[in-house]
Amino acid sequence: MSSSTAPDRPSFSIADRPWIPVRTRTTYEHVGLRELLLRAHEFDDLAFAIPPVSSAVLRVASAIAARICGLDDEELSASRWNRLRRDLLEDTGRFDAKEVHAYFDRHEYRLDAFHPVRPWLQDPRLAQESDPAGINALVFGRATGNNFAWFGPHTDAAPHPVPTAEAVQHLLLHHFYGRSGAAKHRTVGTYRHNKLTSGPLRGAVSFHPLGRTLFQTLLAGIPAFHGDYQPVVDRCPWEEEDLPDPMAPPAPVTWPGRLLTARSRHALLLVPGPDGTTVTDVHLAWATRHPKPAALDPYVVLQLNPTANDPGKRQAVRRADTGRAWWRELEALLLAPDESARARRPQVFDTLNDLPPAVRDTLRVRVHGFHQDPKSVDYGWYTALTPPLLAWAQENDPGRAQRIADCCRTAEDIEHALTRAANQAWKDTTTPPGANRSSRPARRSRWAERAAAAYWPLAEKTFWRLLHDTDHPVGPAFAHDAITALRQATASAVIQHSAAARARTTATTTLRLAGARLPKGS
Repeated sequence: MSSSTAPDRPSFSIADRPWIPVRTRTTYEHVGLRELLLRAHEFDDLAFAIPPVSSAVLRVASAIAARICGLDDEELSASRWNRLRRDLLEDTGRFDAKEVHAYFDRHEYRLDAFHPVRPWLQDPRLAQESDPAGINALVFGRATGNNFAWFGPHTDAAPHPVPTAEAVQHLLLHHFYGRSGAAKHRTVGTYRHNKLTSGPLRGAVSFHPLGRTLFQTLLAGIPAFHGDYQPVVDRCPWEEEDLPDPMAPPAPVTWPGRLLTARSRHALLLVPGPDGTTVTDVHLAWATRHPKPAALDPYVVLQLNPTANDPGKRQAVRRADTGRAWWRELEALLLAPDESARARRPQVFDTLNDLPPAVRDTLRVRVHGFHQDPKSVDYGWYTALTPPLLAWAQENDPGRAQRIADCCRTAEDIEHALTRAANQAWKDTTTPPGANRSSRPARRSRWAERAAAAYWPLAEKTFWRLLHDTDHPVGPAFAHDAITALRQATASAVIQHSAAARARTTATTTLRLAGARLPKGS
């Protein structure tokens, strides 16, 4: 009697299949999470083509690194925690292979992207609770809803499967940067709903300490315990014994696992191709309808407005902007927390001065931004790399830090003055004689947009010059850049219209006075 064997089910181990691109000098390769940590001391940096994926993977890998090194022990005092991290960086120089293997072996079946019971960062119940959404709904950059087609004309009528290694990256993007709005209905018992709420990092820009090796990067990027999380067992989603109840409130945010990896608002389920090398469809639905639990992400800058009447508006996450140069964030990154400051640096920066000098002095900052609207439209992603910054921090060089803060603040203030002056000049030029010219323009004028675009490249050159020329007043220098930008933006108009020339002269005077009125120290 012959017997037939059932084909092996599709499988893709997040731990052991290569899906993470890494760089070692000029060499690139792909590794799984296990090898990423085993060889972290060999790699220079992650090398994802989509910067927000790097930000998500750094959060996941930092949480695992904390587990492996014992840096997730909230019973450790601040001094003991810092000492343990220093010892690991100075004496060990790499993650302990036995601890790495023990961790991944312990959670092996929950680290399979296609496991039938516990697929990694997915909910298998969606197969019965929600209809498939189509593969284009998974891939950021493919046209869905109101989004632009970034990389190719994909349609639901002719879907193209996605390599599994790439699909896992987009899975992470949904968990961290996912959209809000309508999706496929999910039915749980008698409850049926189709609305998504946005991911915890939607529209955010993240700042990650970057060491000379990925080992240094991960240890420097582990946030310290601040005592403001509930004293319950901390687990990452793949460490949980059971799937979360979508009708129950989310588990309280705990440090560091849930803080870094478990604040998603989306539930997904990848549909594999026959051999598991591709993903052909996805289920995408809400994970919870309860309010977002309060949590402060340790890698974001907070904009502060202590005078706001609404407590919820007194601090907001600095939003990503593809048109915003990284140097404009230096004030927020270098100044120590201050109640009177306009921004608060990422919490992970608070303990960087406790790193060994050899690590601290070479530490740079990797910027990962995803420019998105709060709902569903994605505009673009970007990354930037700063030079070593900690020598300029307020704790190390208060004079230099204050000079940087003065330059950043003044550059922003002058840009606001430029926008107002350009808007008024536009209004004075285009308003018919006898009409009311006293009211403000209803929106940003064409001159204001052109002037701002011309201003920031000029301001960047001035910024770096002023850091070395500390005797030069800051206000007039940036006002000069604003005047130059305004002249460029209105050059053709003043040739054609005498009213434009008069309006520009008035705006120029306004900008010159704005620069002179700023404090002398600025």
